[in-house]
Amino acid sequence: MDFLSLVSLSEIPEIAGLDARRGMIRIPPELDVPLTDRVRQIIDTSEFRRLAKISQLGLVSLVYPAAIHTRFEHALGVYRLALLYLKQLAYDERFCAAIRPADAELFLVAALLHDLGHWPFCHPIEDIRLAGVPSHELFANSFLLEGEIADALRSDWGVNPREVVALLSEEPRTAKARILASMLSGPIDVDKMDYLTRDSLHAGVPYGRNFDQGRLIGSLCLNEAGDGLAISEKGKTAAEMMVFARYVMFSEVYWHHGVRAATAMLQRAFYLLHGTLELDQLFRQTEARMIEELHTAAGSGPASELLEGLFGPTRRLYKRVAQYSFFERREVYDRLARQPYPWLAACAEQFALVASTELGRVVAPHEILFDAPPVGREVEFDVDVYFIKEGCWRPLGEVSPVVRTLAREQFDDYVKRVRIFAHPRVARELRSLDRLPQLLDAAIERMA
Repeated sequence: MDFLSLVSLSEIPEIAGLDARRGMIRIPPELDVPLTDRVRQIIDTSEFRRLAKISQLGLVSLVYPAAIHTRFEHALGVYRLALLYLKQLAYDERFCAAIRPADAELFLVAALLHDLGHWPFCHPIEDIRLAGVPSHELFANSFLLEGEIADALRSDWGVNPREVVALLSEEPRTAKARILASMLSGPIDVDKMDYLTRDSLHAGVPYGRNFDQGRLIGSLCLNEAGDGLAISEKGKTAAEMMVFARYVMFSEVYWHHGVRAATAMLQRAFYLLHGTLELDQLFRQTEARMIEELHTAAGSGPASELLEGLFGPTRRLYKRVAQYSFFERREVYDRLARQPYPWLAACAEQFALVASTELGRVVAPHEILFDAPPVGREVEFDVDVYFIKEGCWRPLGEVSPVVRTLAREQFDDYVKRVRIFAHPRVARELRSLDRLPQLLDAAIERMA
């Protein structure tokens, strides 16, 4: 092993700070994050402090009331894990040959800044893929390429801000870039490892914490090609448990029917309003300010009632009328899943029309919401496992029935259901209709 490389990586001030126990900041669950002056310079900027006023899970708190942690906290958690990844990988000879200290520092600032472009309720808004709505990765460029953070990157870190942009939002073109990208966004990246445990902790559920982080980090190595993360066989069980943790968190938290009712309400409100909004300015706001601006734009229109149910003094979520999946009327699921959002909204409006006729009274278009898996799928979870005695790598899905079942057989289709939600004033009547399936079929046929 090149011990000079080991020493150089370990002597990066932030990595050394893990053991020095100086300049720490405490985040849940009882974790100390080492802060150097140059890290403080970044996190004290107005652009980064904005993340302290944006909740990590947004609407989830309407169902899990303690899930009010912020993207600021998550960013610090991801940065701490980035330090631990580098500390462990400093013992990997091939990693040290490929990743020099300057590359490691680029990775650290990218990990710290990976969510800088997130705006409030970012993922639900991104999922509907409307014209004029950028990806949060691209939206981060305006914060990264000029201003206080850009100045700090150049002067304190010797990092060109464009290198951070490239690592966070561009397709990696070299082996070195692919290694760093896999650490930031891959099967066992620092982002997933933090949000699964942190979201689980704050939601008050155990599902996202039932995997051994220390064991998994201790097993990190490079894949056979030398251009991405892998694990040694001692981390296999921990990786399997992480796959299962992700599956259950999606099933029980992120796609809980109450959370999805709130999500569908926000998406429809935003869809109704987005043509009247100045999105660049809106997405720069804190959560409270963005909600105010949406309310103002809604006026007395239908979006106002949706927003009032989410953010008004009385919580009033729409109710589930029906749901469909791979094992609940698969034929309906296949017709609605992954449809473009404008089509889905129009189909819901057609359902409101046929429901009005059936009930003998008006059901307003915004009182019916269709929620379905978005066009984009979750990335499949698979990673190579290095078997030391045999000196070979095998895909985790090949050696693990758990991963093969939960990750390779269309993860999305088993946790993301198609659901019909309705305003509480009409939901009970709709649920009691014997002809509900026929009404849905009629609405879909009208879209042909």
